[in-house]
Amino acid sequence: MKPVLQAVLMLAATCAAGASLAQERAPEKEFPAPPPPPYVTPDTPQGSGPFGAVMEVDPGLPTHTVYRPADLAKLGNAKLPILAWGNGACINVGNRFRYFLSEIASHGFIAVATGPIGPKEAEGRATSESLRGTPAAGSPGALNPVPAGAGSRRPADTTAAQLRDAITWAIAENSRPGSKYQGRLDTTRVAVMGQSCGGVQAIDAAHDPRVSTFGVWNSGAFPVKGRAWEIAAANADKEVLKTLKIPAIYISGEPSDVAFKNADDDFERLDGPVFRGWREQTGHGGTYREPNGGEFGEVGAAWLKWQLKGDQQAAKMFVGSDCGLCKRPNWHVKSKNLSTAASAKGQP
Repeated sequence: MKPVLQAVLMLAATCAAGASLAQERAPEKEFPAPPPPPYVTPDTPQGSGPFGAVMEVDPGLPTHTVYRPADLAKLGNAKLPILAWGNGACINVGNRFRYFLSEIASHGFIAVATGPIGPKEAEGRATSESLRGTPAAGSPGALNPVPAGAGSRRPADTTAAQLRDAITWAIAENSRPGSKYQGRLDTTRVAVMGQSCGGVQAIDAAHDPRVSTFGVWNSGAFPVKGRAWEIAAANADKEVLKTLKIPAIYISGEPSDVAFKNADDDFERLDGPVFRGWREQTGHGGTYREPNGGEFGEVGAAWLKWQLKGDQQAAKMFVGSDCGLCKRPNWHVKSKNLSTAASAKGQP
C-alpha cells in the first residue's frame, strides 16, 4: 500500500473511532483566527482577571508548568482552587495553552499543566514535531518511541497520571512549611480539564475522589475498548462515563470539529450534571491561542468560578432560559441536571 493512502486510511479509522487526537492544524485552516498576542516573558502578568497571572516551573514539580497570580499577597485571605490541565495532542509542553490557562489563573486559581515550559513558538497556533518536547516518563511516547513525522500515529507523550500528580503536589504545597503556597490553596475545590487528547486524560482523572468538576474541550471518551489507554495512557472508554457523577462541561468547535460527535455522545451517556456547548466558525483548535484564550478562556474561567467558588454571577452564563451563552448567536448549548450541580460546596 502506498504511504500516502495508508496515512489517509489510518486517519479515517482514527476519526471513525471517535478519536480526539486529530491534528489541530487542519480545522484551523478552515477557521482562521487572529494571531496570538506578542510574546512576553513568563513573569509578565497575563489575563483579564483581577490577579494577573505568571507562568513558571516550580522546583518541586519540574514535570509541569504552574500558572498562578503574580502577587499572592494581593489575594488577602482568599484561597486558590486547583485546576490540573492536560494538553491537546498529549504533548509534554506546559506553555502550549498559555493564554487560556493564564486567563483562568488571573481569576484566582492555580492551574497546573502537564509538561515543563517549552519553546515560545509552542504558544502560537502552529505545531510541529520540534515543539512536542520530551515524552514524560511512563508515557506511551517514552515507552514506544516512533520516528519523526509520524503525525497522528504518534502515541501520547503524557499520561492521565500526571493530572493526579499535579493535584497531589498542590495539596502538599499548601501544607509544606516555607512554601509560597502554604495556606493559600483550597484543597477541597479541585478541577481537571484537558483539550483533545488531554480531554481524554481529564475523563480518567475525574474519577479521583479529590476532584469536584471536570471539563472536556474538543474531546470525548473512546468507543473502542482499550483505545484510550493505547493513545492517551488514560482509562477513558465510553463505559466509564456512567461512573462519573460530578458536574462536567463539554466544549467544542462546530460540527466539523473531529471531536464534535464524540462530545455529543458523552453528553447523552453522562448521568450527572453536564453542560454542552459549541461555537460556530470554530474548529478543533478552539480559541485557546487568542488573547486571554478568546471565548473559550472566558467560558472556562466562568465555569470554574461557579463550580469552585460558588460565583452565582458566573453561573448565569450556563443556567436559565436566558443564560449568557444561550443569548450569543454564535453559540449552541444544552444541559441536563445542572439545577442540582454542586458549586463550591455552597460557598460564595
